[in-house]
Amino acid sequence: MRRAWLPWAALWALLLPRVNGQEGILHASGNGIPPLTKDYCIRYNPSWVSLPNTLDDIASSSLENLTSKVFCSNSEVPSTLVIKDKAVVVMRGNCSFVDKARTAQSHGAKILLIASKSGLSSPSGNKTDVQNVTIPVALVRYNDIMDMQQALGARINVTLYSPSLPEFDYSMVVIFLIAVLTVALGGYWSGVSELEDLKTVTSPEDRETRRKKEENVTFTPLTVIIFVVICCAMLLLLYFFYKWLVYVIISVFCLASAMSLYNCLSALIRKISFGQCRISCCNKSIEVRLIFLAGFCIATAVVWAVFRNEDRWAWILQDILGVAFCLNFIKTLKMPNFKSCVILLGLLLLYDVFFVFITPFITKNGESIMVEVAAGPFGNSEKNDGNLVEGPAERSAPHEKLPVVIRVPRLEYSALTICGMPFSLLGFGDIIVPGLLVAYCRRFDIQTRSSSIYYVSCTIAYAVGMVLTFVVLALMKMGQPALLYLVPCTLITSSLVAWRRKEMKKFWQGSSYQMMEHLDYTANEESTTTANEPSGEQ
Repeated sequence: MRRAWLPWAALWALLLPRVNGQEGILHASGNGIPPLTKDYCIRYNPSWVSLPNTLDDIASSSLENLTSKVFCSNSEVPSTLVIKDKAVVVMRGNCSFVDKARTAQSHGAKILLIASKSGLSSPSGNKTDVQNVTIPVALVRYNDIMDMQQALGARINVTLYSPSLPEFDYSMVVIFLIAVLTVALGGYWSGVSELEDLKTVTSPEDRETRRKKEENVTFTPLTVIIFVVICCAMLLLLYFFYKWLVYVIISVFCLASAMSLYNCLSALIRKISFGQCRISCCNKSIEVRLIFLAGFCIATAVVWAVFRNEDRWAWILQDILGVAFCLNFIKTLKMPNFKSCVILLGLLLLYDVFFVFITPFITKNGESIMVEVAAGPFGNSEKNDGNLVEGPAERSAPHEKLPVVIRVPRLEYSALTICGMPFSLLGFGDIIVPGLLVAYCRRFDIQTRSSSIYYVSCTIAYAVGMVLTFVVLALMKMGQPALLYLVPCTLITSSLVAWRRKEMKKFWQGSSYQMMEHLDYTANEESTTTANEPSGEQ
């Protein structure tokens, strides 16, 4: 079983195209006291000339800005221009990278930087021709060259290096804790709600009201199929009309997350016995503290919406709102039985795998639709192995991204933190979808009074699936659809527990069995109350 996933991992590795390129860092410093320094993203081909992993014992080179030239031939280099032992930056275009490198090398240049206005790509050329190139050649964004001169002045020294990628980034530990705790807490909250509903059902009228309420929040197999079809349609619409629909998604997220945060915090506040003063308005009474809570939740969502592109701290608000959204979703939406859980998780697993692994063979640019939508289409941008996202050189406005992920900054410094993906990401769906199964297991535990065995087992299986996802991510060095590992772990574990306890039929059918338990529980409560009343009178 432990090795069962290895053939699949190898298959995906063979199917996905590899890009012969690597990200590096251009370290630039001015001549001030103390000298100002800035780092910029570059892309180079390690098969040409490798770069050192650190800045230790590396001499910097003076930068010569020749972005008015393309360096396609020696005739473009003025005889009075001295570039010996300097780093030269020229414009991209008109000839191959190899021709530019030969021209710069023949005049004694130490480093060649090629400024690009159309995004970064890997320098390429005939292997025979490249053998004569001995100087580092790298692409850099044209806007970064302009920013460099504006921030550091006219006299700039540069060094190129490529830090080794960390085998494991500790931001993954934070992602793991957020995901597992959210799923566990959401499932537990769903169970608490179920238990409270059971205790309040004391009359046929209340029972009928509860039955109607359950039908409104139940996912039947047909509803599950419709839901997955809607997900597919929405993803395709976002792929083709991203720049308009992204603002719709942002608006919906603000509204839904504010309501979810209110529901989560109000459930805690109501447990506090003091501070319950009320005000009356329009024949309704409401607690003052809940009014202030609503204002706080709305303000939190508004602040995030205004500063959502501020990467230094806005991710904290997005994660708080995202966790609240996931908790409220898991608690509110109830799966009626294990059959519906299997259909939902199975279809969404196929949905995830198809749009991540299969669509690259369909799209014109060879990129997966899921990655394009999750990262946002950058126009002329390019991606490497599904992990590193390069922004375009020219940006008229901050790039908008879908707020449907938990984001944690990468804690290990590398080229990843400079080249456009400074965060580790986990989609809300990777929390909510398995979380619905965990919540069903918790409610089933309450119905069967089984000491939380289903809930605990499924939560542990989710944690194991997350660890497996991170292991494959570290081994394959490319983004992974987490549901590929979470769905089998949770479904198989839940099935084994039900089979071992000989409750598979009850676990599979769910809803009718739960309704019977509702009636039995209520009848027991009523009989207990009736039996106690006469003894009290005597």
